[in-house]
Amino acid sequence: MKNITIQSMTTTKTSDVAATTKQINTLARIGCDIIRVAITDADSAKSIGKIKEQISIPLVADIHFDHKLALLAIDAGADKIRINPGNIGTPENVKAIATACNQKKIPIRIGVNSGSLEKEILARHGGVTPEAMVESVLKNIKLLNKYDFDNIWLSAKASNVPLTVSTYRRLHEQTNYPLHLGVTEAGTEYNGIIKSSIGIGTLLLDGIGDTIRVSLTAAPEKEVEAAKAILKALNLRPGIDIISCPTCDRCNIDIIRIANEVEKRVEEISKSADSNSRLSASMTIAIMGCAVNGPGEAKQADFGISGIDPANNKTGAGEGIIFAKGKIIGKAPMEKLVDELFKLINNEY
Repeated sequence: MKNITIQSMTTTKTSDVAATTKQINTLARIGCDIIRVAITDADSAKSIGKIKEQISIPLVADIHFDHKLALLAIDAGADKIRINPGNIGTPENVKAIATACNQKKIPIRIGVNSGSLEKEILARHGGVTPEAMVESVLKNIKLLNKYDFDNIWLSAKASNVPLTVSTYRRLHEQTNYPLHLGVTEAGTEYNGIIKSSIGIGTLLLDGIGDTIRVSLTAAPEKEVEAAKAILKALNLRPGIDIISCPTCDRCNIDIIRIANEVEKRVEEISKSADSNSRLSASMTIAIMGCAVNGPGEAKQADFGISGIDPANNKTGAGEGIIFAKGKIIGKAPMEKLVDELFKLINNEY
């Protein structure tokens, strides 16, 4: 299983060490592997050292335009620098950053976005195209290589999903550098998760990508949760897979409420990192409306609950069944169904 790391970015003022540290540690607890902070001034750059003393995950300093801020961040202890060499100024500025990163043995991520391509490249390609995106990345790789720097990561993001996917496929074919995936400016939580899932998921299924960020106009915790869900759906990260049927006339339990309750409990247990719980391992939990989709079609699930068609007379009104690997374990009243399920999962029967 390829180890794909999850990134997010803080929304606090980086110079506010207490707030930034608190947010980073919260994100780390729920599954963030790498954190990026914006460096907008000298105070934020100099804060990196104090922040690093209080966190446990690598920190990436995000720099635009001012190479002096990159140098300050490097000196303060950043684990990686993210720049777009095309907007960092003169070649001498790029050289200064490359030299400093070489001395500290830290990587540079070349971050190209569709909205910041060089004018001459846009003119040559007639606008933003995958070919234009790749040309910009290759140009910036060449610039860093010129200064004997090759510890490089790449990203080439667009808000358009097909453009993003096509660009990364070309980069994968034409380079050997690790790739950071994402759909930039993806939007609000709902639409952003859909766009990111399609874009990032498609590339990961192709075997492309090493780190991911789900960019959302939402709390960064939502980004981490969405990224974990994407990796789990692709079997790239262990976790609890909750499957549930869309319901129909055969359903005689309140499956929407039950499915949401099970999902909430799993999230709470996951966040608490309770290593004594069976839920610390990977498994599938099924929430089904009837026997057709329950112990039958969902027999591959490790554990599950479902209703039974009243005509089958296997359970009364307001009751449901609990099953494991297709075998019916017992039944319980609707209001106790979820409790009994979790008792079974944690071997408390």
